[in-house]
Amino acid sequence: MGDTKKAIIAILLANFFFGTNVIAVKHITPILVSPLALTTLRVVGTAILFWIFFGFKKSLQPFTKKDTLLLILCAISGISLNQALSIKGISLTSPIHASLLILTTPITISLLAAIFLKEKLTQFKIIGLLLGITGGALLIFSRDLSVLDNGDRAKGDLLVIFSALCYSTYVLLMKPLAVKFHSMTILKWVFLIGSIISFPIGFSEVVSIHWENFSLLSWFSLFYIVFGATFLAYLFMNYGISQLGASRTSSFMYSQPFFTAIAAMIILNESISLPKIIAAALIFTGVYIANLSNRVSK
Repeated sequence: MGDTKKAIIAILLANFFFGTNVIAVKHITPILVSPLALTTLRVVGTAILFWIFFGFKKSLQPFTKKDTLLLILCAISGISLNQALSIKGISLTSPIHASLLILTTPITISLLAAIFLKEKLTQFKIIGLLLGITGGALLIFSRDLSVLDNGDRAKGDLLVIFSALCYSTYVLLMKPLAVKFHSMTILKWVFLIGSIISFPIGFSEVVSIHWENFSLLSWFSLFYIVFGATFLAYLFMNYGISQLGASRTSSFMYSQPFFTAIAAMIILNESISLPKIIAAALIFTGVYIANLSNRVSK
């Protein structure tokens, strides 16, 4: 299997974890765990995992001052801020809104990559992005049009948007590091720095958790958030960025609502409908067309 196919599989798996993560987060926060406490557990737990599995593997190339600065900025934008804003936003808004607003991430990445990384925003890419947005919106709104608006949800919507902007910044900042260093080397340091930032802020919230109220499903949700939707997802996503680039990787994020809907069908017993089938077709057509520009340019 070629590197491109491996990268595509890794990116799809990452987006599967990101897409289904919303359900796990909503299950335990804010009733069992506060958003700030969950952010701390997620970041610190993932940092521990990266250092257990990859901590003793030395980098062949030392970090320069510029590399160190980029690592710190990645930790702030992609780990501490992104995780805190995302979890808090999801706890306030509906999963439908959270999934929809996450779709702003690939748009922001593509535009910022075109401006700062000089990546071409081709006609194919624009058409693919528009198809992906249309499919994602159709998929999400076909699941729930009955949620009434309120102040908390509006606040949650804004927090999810800001978290998407933070993650977009992280993806772009990660690009120069991804071509120089192994993804495990980057991630273990990024999460270590992120945990150093998050731990003092959320420690008091963590110690106030009533662990005796956790059910087996609650424990599984916490494990899924830390191990699947963070440790594995970031690992797969960074590998994809190093192989395919920021814009091409971002186009696959349109699959997240699809995975969210599938999980909802299985866990929440939602039925398959024609709008969902059409939406899925639009999403994957958009991904294909966005990637077609890369094939045509070669």
